[in-house]
Amino acid sequence: MSVIDETQPSLDQNSDEEKARIDKKYKYWRLRIFYGMYIGYAFYYFTRKSFTFAMPAMIESLGFDKGDLGILGSVLSLTYGFSKFLSGILGDKSNPRYFMGAGLILTGIFNICFGLSSTILFFALFWGLNGWFQGWGWPPCAKLLTHWYCQKERGRWWGMWNTSHNVGGALIPFVAAFAANAFGWRYAMYLPGIMCIIVGFFLINRLRDTPKSMGLPPIEKYKQIVHDEDASIEKIDVREEQKELTTKQILLDFVLKNRYIWILAFSYFFVYMIRTAINDWGQLFLMENKGFSFLPAGTTIFWFEIGGFLGSLAAGFFSDKIFKGKRGPINALFCMGVVAALFGLWMVPSDQLFLASVMMFAIGFLIFGPQMLIGIAAAELSHKKAAGTATGFVGWFAYLGAATAGYPIGRITQDYGWYGFFVIMGVCGVIATALLLPLWSVKVNPKHV
Repeated sequence: MSVIDETQPSLDQNSDEEKARIDKKYKYWRLRIFYGMYIGYAFYYFTRKSFTFAMPAMIESLGFDKGDLGILGSVLSLTYGFSKFLSGILGDKSNPRYFMGAGLILTGIFNICFGLSSTILFFALFWGLNGWFQGWGWPPCAKLLTHWYCQKERGRWWGMWNTSHNVGGALIPFVAAFAANAFGWRYAMYLPGIMCIIVGFFLINRLRDTPKSMGLPPIEKYKQIVHDEDASIEKIDVREEQKELTTKQILLDFVLKNRYIWILAFSYFFVYMIRTAINDWGQLFLMENKGFSFLPAGTTIFWFEIGGFLGSLAAGFFSDKIFKGKRGPINALFCMGVVAALFGLWMVPSDQLFLASVMMFAIGFLIFGPQMLIGIAAAELSHKKAAGTATGFVGWFAYLGAATAGYPIGRITQDYGWYGFFVIMGVCGVIATALLLPLWSVKVNPKHV
């Protein structure tokens, strides 16, 4: 294990006045950066999920079938996943305030362009471009969460940030469904697009880069200087902290040659396939198979997101407090639970809105746990300065799974019905659990401690 660089000031050499200055500045920027990226990522969901709630109205007004709309879902997932990987590499070398803010502005612009279109070709073009710039949201957040929050508290902070998915996902049905019902499906694209352009400029104002860029010590040293805390396994060599890694080192040494990252990536594929399929097709399933009308079916997606909100918080808290920073146990246990919850949703009697909402809540609670913790594990099992690349790489696999939840699942559902849909979802849950079980006891990559 590395030790603190003795050439740097020791803890006793820091005056109380200096400690107070560092503490005040750190607290201010940690809070400001957190609420900035929280609000920003919630609005990324406005321009990512707007299409989901315009979809039933598009089927009715444009005559598309599930396969046609599944193509658009797959296009976004493919471009987003590929962008997430490449933007992760760029994000480790970029200032998050501009990177994340510009991405949100551009997603807003392409949502508006989508709403102005009328053919599959232009829908695919603008939705693909939207997916590309959607990829600029996650890596800056992974970088900020890794640099501003230490390992022993990161599960809780990352879990709180991860609820931004659910806030955005819970609000967009009301915004998009209201706009589509009142003014037509195109306004379900226009309104979120305009809102995200405004919030993109807000991000540029609020966010900053690493503590070093603000004249502050690394987060681990801050915890030791100000709070006299042992930063657990994150005791650092300051010279190593200040050393810049090349893009080649980040990509090869800490990602592509890292067996933990590959396990996490493959499990992420199946987790995201379930999450995206339930989110994108759940409303249509309840309308066609259970007999709900448009708005009641849409409200169950709200409960899916509320479940995800609480599941993210619970997963982060339990992984920090009960399993002492181990992410593997929660990942495996929650995936097991997802299989049971999927079976429960399939068995809900027709017209039982309350039971359908309960099962959607349970699926959201359970699937958002590993959705969040796999990302944390990727950052912690790679290298602090490779957090964006590592999370972007596993995110690429995740959105290959999300893409599979588009056209392929749409085609299977068209040909084999909703029974085929739920069989595939159950198999995905079993495979994800089997992949994650071997990581039960792994906390950090021993090669990089």
